[in-house]
Amino acid sequence: MRAFVEIVDQGSLTAAGDALDRSLPTMVRTLAQLERELGAVLLRRTTRRMSLTEEGRVYLERCRRILADVAEAEALVGDVRGEPQGPLRVTAPVLFGQRHVAPAVADFLAANPAVQVDLLLLDRVVDLVEEGIDAAVRIAHLADSTMIAVPLGGMRRVLCASPDLLATYGTPDDPEALSALPCVRFFGLSPSSTWRFQRDGQDVAVAVEGSFTTNHVAAAVSACSAGLGFGQFLAYQIAPEVEQGRLEVVLPQHEVPPIPVSLVYAHARLLSPRLRAFVDWMKDRLAF
Repeated sequence: MRAFVEIVDQGSLTAAGDALDRSLPTMVRTLAQLERELGAVLLRRTTRRMSLTEEGRVYLERCRRILADVAEAEALVGDVRGEPQGPLRVTAPVLFGQRHVAPAVADFLAANPAVQVDLLLLDRVVDLVEEGIDAAVRIAHLADSTMIAVPLGGMRRVLCASPDLLATYGTPDDPEALSALPCVRFFGLSPSSTWRFQRDGQDVAVAVEGSFTTNHVAAAVSACSAGLGFGQFLAYQIAPEVEQGRLEVVLPQHEVPPIPVSLVYAHARLLSPRLRAFVDWMKDRLAF
């Protein structure tokens, strides 16, 4: 089961073999024996790609659950010995993960040397159970689910501009003024060209335009810093530029309520000692 899950996660038998310290022929024989014993093809393989069959998808989901239970049982032994130990898979948004989660994980590992963390930085919502993830940092309003969410705080959605742009156009005193000003549109935050604000407790939607549009946050921040237009971002995405004076926050009184930041994990039945220690650590280190 571990070999099969590793093949799927790594994307190839060669990479899975490297991860498990097994040769490629051994991985081929292991998968073939598994499929022969099950009487089903789990993976369709060509020279260019590999994909799960329907039987493989169902089997993968059950394998992840079973292996999680095995890991929990083994971790309980470590808990009795008083030391969290074993592997954890954690995911977080790319930029937030680089700036905040990775340093906190490094400190956690220094304090818990028997734990190993696989940190996946992804700008997409990950299915924790299906992809074998122990915990995820989410910056979003969470939908109702069977997942458990630990609140870490809130993240502001801010409007910003470079000092040169403000010197040219002036500082707007109302969100609707943006409709006549150049704006850098970052579709990773707002999938449309409409930005949201609040005025006197009421939602305000403003249609914006500009010469530069991108789906990449670093490109959008760079364009704003260069004076191409006003931009709307999550506060952490522009924190270094604001601190260095390359960007200024505008219209803070019209910001929408902060977006929740949460640490999400599966049902408490699978809360191993190492995951419990990780959650407690992150609650302190990532509180906003």
